[in-house]
Amino acid sequence: MKWVFTLILTSLLFISDSFGQEQTPTPDALYREARLAAFDNQDYARAVSLLKQGLDLAPAYLEMRVFLGRVYTFSDSLSLARKTFEQVLQQEEGHEEASLGYGYLEYWNKNTAEALKRVNKGLEFHPDSESLGVLKAKILYELRQPEEASSLLDAVLATHPGNTEARSLQQRQNSLSTKNAVGVSYEYVYFDKRFDDPWHIAFADYSRQTGAGLFTARVNYASRFNQNALQAEAEAYPRISERFYGFINLGISDDSGVFPRFRAGVNLYANLPAAFEVDAGIRYLVFDEDQFIYTLGAGKYLKNFWLNLRTYIIPNDSELSGSVAFTLRYYLGGRDDYLGLRLGTGLSPDDSANTVLFGGSGTNRLRSRNAAAFWRTPLGNSFILNLETGLEDQQFTATERGLQFNAAIGLIKRF
Repeated sequence: MKWVFTLILTSLLFISDSFGQEQTPTPDALYREARLAAFDNQDYARAVSLLKQGLDLAPAYLEMRVFLGRVYTFSDSLSLARKTFEQVLQQEEGHEEASLGYGYLEYWNKNTAEALKRVNKGLEFHPDSESLGVLKAKILYELRQPEEASSLLDAVLATHPGNTEARSLQQRQNSLSTKNAVGVSYEYVYFDKRFDDPWHIAFADYSRQTGAGLFTARVNYASRFNQNALQAEAEAYPRISERFYGFINLGISDDSGVFPRFRAGVNLYANLPAAFEVDAGIRYLVFDEDQFIYTLGAGKYLKNFWLNLRTYIIPNDSELSGSVAFTLRYYLGGRDDYLGLRLGTGLSPDDSANTVLFGGSGTNRLRSRNAAAFWRTPLGNSFILNLETGLEDQQFTATERGLQFNAAIGLIKRF
């Protein structure tokens, strides 16, 4: 019987020891639990407690210590966050994630010079870091160094073309890298029916970047219906805040048969998280009668792609029905290097070729389907080439429709 008692006692001790081991959490388990507490429940106090337990068990667990610094940052315990990041950097100089966390801490708290110092130190040890490169670009824009920021984003996108954050940031800031730009463009419009003579549309413009935003002056020329006319336009993209910017357009012409006698447009744009952008606005056109048109749009950057859906709406049923357009860009490189496709139905007041059709009677019954392909590419360091071609199945009257072919070329010089 003695051996039976010994066996039972040994088994109980083994079970007790195994149970005790299962009850003792590992550093990895504590780390996972802390992330759930911080991200899912925003319980930063519990996350800190769990991370401290884990670090007591594994003091050299640098990834966990970096996350502790981030949690301190999220909970506005900035002195503790700085101390924690410093501890990591003392153990591993230039640690990528610690440099990133420390850099964002200072950037979010408007200590841009200190943020740049931390990021530069990290880049010394990790020169190809995507995340550090994007953060440095943000800091450089904040420090009003747009040329350096744009060049850095070009470098990031050259090696990591699918970086959505870099692409979105570059497009939002695209007008800041140069102060001036001049552009010229020509569009040829051919009809298989209704109009015997093709249309010719051209413009020349000058843009200037200021502290308040981008401003453009433009002169448009059109030859259609055997008439020639000029239109003068002024355009602005005022910066309202880091998240919001606007669009304002005014135009005037002396020939309402070729251009609207007066046009105006206003939009408000909002940059949202996850590289989304939404906008809403209004267009006002004056031909023989006044025409109000409302627009809504939404865009999204997704790796190398930019997707945009836009609609134009006239609320009065006796007027022109709405239109919808979907635009897709595929970026081959930087901000001025992409291929694009546009598909739509209905007329757009922002389409220079067909704006004049808003002035006809019964345009609310006109229907169209259209498709266009375009290419934008840099030529050298300061020139940009634009090419576009499109086909439209356009209704001109209640009983007549035809095909419309468009081809356009444009050149921009930045300086």
